[in-house]
Amino acid sequence: MGFFDRAASQFIEIIEWTDDSSDTLAYRFPVQDREIKMGAQLIVRESQNAAFVNEGKLADVFRPGRFELATKNLPVLTALRSWPYGFRSPFKAEVYFFNMRLFTGLKWGTANPITVRDPEFGVARIRAFGLYALKIKDPAKLHRQVSGTSSDFSVSGIEAQLRGSIINRFSDLLAESKIAFVDLASHLEELSAFCRERLQPDFDALGLELARFLVENVSLPAAVEQVVDRKTGMGVVGGDMRQYAQFQAADSIKEAAQNPGGLAGAGAGLGVGLGMGQIFSDALKPGAPAGAACGKCGKAAPADARFCPDCGQPRASACPKCKAALSSPAKFCPQCGSAL
Repeated sequence: MGFFDRAASQFIEIIEWTDDSSDTLAYRFPVQDREIKMGAQLIVRESQNAAFVNEGKLADVFRPGRFELATKNLPVLTALRSWPYGFRSPFKAEVYFFNMRLFTGLKWGTANPITVRDPEFGVARIRAFGLYALKIKDPAKLHRQVSGTSSDFSVSGIEAQLRGSIINRFSDLLAESKIAFVDLASHLEELSAFCRERLQPDFDALGLELARFLVENVSLPAAVEQVVDRKTGMGVVGGDMRQYAQFQAADSIKEAAQNPGGLAGAGAGLGVGLGMGQIFSDALKPGAPAGAACGKCGKAAPADARFCPDCGQPRASACPKCKAALSSPAKFCPQCGSAL
């Protein structure tokens, strides 16, 4: 190799990154001890951004395209280096590529149960899991806050941090959503959208976008699930207690049929169910008018009525013979036995 060939090999003439990885967020082009030739070709592929870094400071950022490097398209670097217009000498700088595509299928979940407060069931410990997707929103912020000088920074390098942030916030977000436990199964899409909106600021701080967030499942304690299943099965969540008592009674009969040895317990459950139904049935009935039967026609009349509303018979307040006070209408005086 001749002198001029060796000299030429010290200069970088093409800068590009052929991404063959599945989770690389940021990649540092291997400049090593070589200099970049002014007029070199910078190739930025679709779903990529490229940035020049001078002495740790992010300079010019390039979107997809092919560029011939010159002072006119390196304004920040030119200013940092104080290059004159038309500067043609080789220079040293770090070049980083950023993968702008969508990274999908990332998992989150609670390794241990988390405590959540519900307005109906009180405090309960639940588990939850799901998926999320992210993409780079601000390459400069990602470089400053996360990837730094790493030669190859991948999603796995930040996944644990993101998962921890999601889990730490989830219990509060579930409470803020005001979705009751009994309604969770039918409102997972609504909960997912709510969580995505509230978690986005955490991703913004890292230069990332939380593109998608999915709550796949929320596991409730067994006791809570049984209550939810019963109420959901009868279709009157928070509804008519008589109907709930009837449902309990029917359920007791079903359990008794499946477990002959438990007939006594089932009978007790049936009695409780029917008793509850009767109690609530009586409580819900409109009150009967207070009063007593008319001494002439026998029809019921209000206690404060002076005449029978059915036959018009005056209602005596005292016995005409012994003058004893009558507390209620009657056919005979309770003191002297005289007919009234």
